[in-house]
Amino acid sequence: MAFNQIPWLYIIIINIIAFIMMGIDKSKSKKGAWRISERTLFAIAFFGGSVGILGGMHVFRHKTRHAKFKLGIPLIIIIQGILLLWIFFN
Repeated sequence: MAFNQIPWLYIIIINIIAFIMMGIDKSKSKKGAWRISERTLFAIAFFGGSVGILGGMHVFRHKTRHAKFKLGIPLIIIIQGILLLWIFFN
């Protein structure tokens, strides 16, 4: 595997994990079971899983009424996009 493929592999894997975590949290919320903390979900988003979290919000209809998620996750995506553009074009 080439060195430049590793960051893309990381992004793909963390977003799959983030998406699955949203599905698990939604399932647990329906059952009234122990939940994944919002802090953990935001940490996953911050470390690269923001697109997976956003996808999970829409597919599972989970946390879509929470302003913190409705505004926070897209903001994280925008910031990450700007950072990626800065890294690739500097």
